[in-house]
Amino acid sequence: MTLIKSISGIRGTIGGVPGNALTPLDVVRFTAAFASFMGAGKKRMKIVIGRDARISGPMVQKLVVGTLQGMGVDVVDLGLSTTPTVEVAVPGLEADAGIILTASHNPKQWNALKLLNAKGEFISATEGQKVLDIAESESYSFADVDDLGGYSTDDTWMDNHIQMILDLPLVDVAAIHAANFSVVCDCVNSSGGIFIPALLKALGVTEVTELFCNPNGEFPHNPEPLPEHLTEISGVIKSKKADLGIVVDPDVDRLAFVCEDGSMFGEEYTLVAVADYVLSRKAGNTVSNLSSTRALDDVTAARGGKYTASAVGEVNVVEAMKATNAVIGGEGNGGIIYPELHYGRDALVGVALFLTHLAHEKKSASSLRASYPEYVMAKKKIELEVGMDVDALLHTIASRYAHEKINTVDGVKIDFANGWVHLRKSNTEPIIRIYAEAGSADEVEQLSDMLLNELKSLAAE
Repeated sequence: MTLIKSISGIRGTIGGVPGNALTPLDVVRFTAAFASFMGAGKKRMKIVIGRDARISGPMVQKLVVGTLQGMGVDVVDLGLSTTPTVEVAVPGLEADAGIILTASHNPKQWNALKLLNAKGEFISATEGQKVLDIAESESYSFADVDDLGGYSTDDTWMDNHIQMILDLPLVDVAAIHAANFSVVCDCVNSSGGIFIPALLKALGVTEVTELFCNPNGEFPHNPEPLPEHLTEISGVIKSKKADLGIVVDPDVDRLAFVCEDGSMFGEEYTLVAVADYVLSRKAGNTVSNLSSTRALDDVTAARGGKYTASAVGEVNVVEAMKATNAVIGGEGNGGIIYPELHYGRDALVGVALFLTHLAHEKKSASSLRASYPEYVMAKKKIELEVGMDVDALLHTIASRYAHEKINTVDGVKIDFANGWVHLRKSNTEPIIRIYAEAGSADEVEQLSDMLLNELKSLAAE
């Protein structure tokens, strides 16, 4: 059983002992703490909630609704929804906050509360810590009977969200329809099974094959959209001679594509392709986190923009995007953030922009992928003894490579001529994660092994 308390919310496995898993008591405690932090009891508040289709969703939804009402908060329940849909609904409904009930790409035994401010954006690190402090001290107070919150449902936000996407100037429905696309979508039996087919039909996609689109929460494979989990859609695409495969995670904020030949477009290249299209129509800057592919930097420079690398985490990417006035950004896990719509990872807008790009280019998906710089990424880790000074290790590494381009915003990232290595310490265990990228498999192994061995040597001293 696991319970992870982070700045953006609370997530854990269902069942077990309170404080060691996401039990009903933990759901109530953190919901009450968030409502208290946002001002419940001091003013009449409205909070929007929505959930993905995982099995524990209805139970967690009832606990969250009851707790919010008990705090005197009026609840607007979107029901089965997506993370980006809740994000656009919060300001759309002029609500004070939002809570998304989803554990994103985690397996079915997990669930979580993701916490949004009045802009529909994830709360900051400082705000998140205050919520954790309130929960720890249980310094919240429930409303008297005459001040209990109300409850209403709103099932209009799928259509509202889709219409907002259709209205974007860079989404070309006519071009998508004229391209006569055949698309297969794998929505891992979660809420994307409702939203993605509806979006594709609204965009004018000619033929949509739905794979795992029954939102019953029974994930047919590991829900993280990685190549090793996507063998079935690859086979369906080839057998149907489809033009493209679309894969989303359970809450539809991560997006991956599969090419017409069954090969992976690559999660890292979802943002690269969408950014290339946006920058071809609108000059500007881009942002991704330090562990994302260098290809975005290459594409941005080719289009005359400036690329910025942020610390890992959506909140940090958004902060950097606002600071640099970026026109597109996101994360290498297939997360597209398009600020003209909203500041949140949104697979739905990613689909619309990518299909427009594909239609305009008049290329196959595999040909489009081949047009971008080719990099290979490796991910490793080193386990350290409990109590070891991880910061000191990273400082030593940064000093040794001071002659290279160094970024210490989040751990240590070393940019070499032929690639980069990013070293980050885990916040929950004595581990340093090693991310590396280079132009070939051999080069990336050499880079990652070089730093791995140096860390091992330093740790042994």
